[in-house]
Amino acid sequence: MASVVAHYSASALTDRGLKRPSNEDAFGLSVEHGVYVVCDGMGGAAAGEVASTLAVAEVMQWLTQRPRTSPLPIEAAEAIAAANEAIFSRSQRNQKLNGMGTTLVALLVEDRRAWMVNVGDSRGYRLRGSRLEQITLDHSLVEEQIRAGQMSPEEAARSPLKNVITRALGTQSMVTPDIFEFETEPGDLFLLCSDGLVRELDDSLVESLLRLDATLEEMCSRLVEAAKEAGGHDNITCVLVRAES
Repeated sequence: MASVVAHYSASALTDRGLKRPSNEDAFGLSVEHGVYVVCDGMGGAAAGEVASTLAVAEVMQWLTQRPRTSPLPIEAAEAIAAANEAIFSRSQRNQKLNGMGTTLVALLVEDRRAWMVNVGDSRGYRLRGSRLEQITLDHSLVEEQIRAGQMSPEEAARSPLKNVITRALGTQSMVTPDIFEFETEPGDLFLLCSDGLVRELDDSLVESLLRLDATLEEMCSRLVEAAKEAGGHDNITCVLVRAES
């Protein structure tokens, strides 16, 4: 039986990339409260940046500054509902922000218990030992067609619809997140990232970069630089969280 995890450490980095005029990604983290979030905004002008920043602020405020009255996954669902409402109502009040939204992926930890939460196609991974596993499921048209057996991964990579997501915060009055529960083990390394990272790097390369003997800060830098070297077509954000023994 694995020993109890004593604590977690974390690092994060975001980059505009090489092609986009601004950075519409946002992240938040609190090692003290065990809350880590990445959001990737979308919308015209500055709307994407507004949506992602608002989502991170709402979720972090809800999960780090309020007294916890319910189990953490219930609190997380309530935090996402609050963020969704904040974005949706803002877009309804301001025509320039109409249609804005954001993806979200979050890791929540409480001792050895952990939850991954996602809406959209920002991803959450776990490296355990030498094996990298994607925990979240993309809410995207092509990924849902792959899971239904209607499209191959190769066809999805070439599809003109590969950027279409089927779920996002703020685009509708209500949204349902996926929540995955599991136990952590000492040495586990978690990656939260926007699609600007994994669109450029396949899982095998991400795994090799995460297996290097380096600090979390160095790993974040190497991931971002590798994505930029591969094209850097989108904003790039990663949050790394390690379960310490």
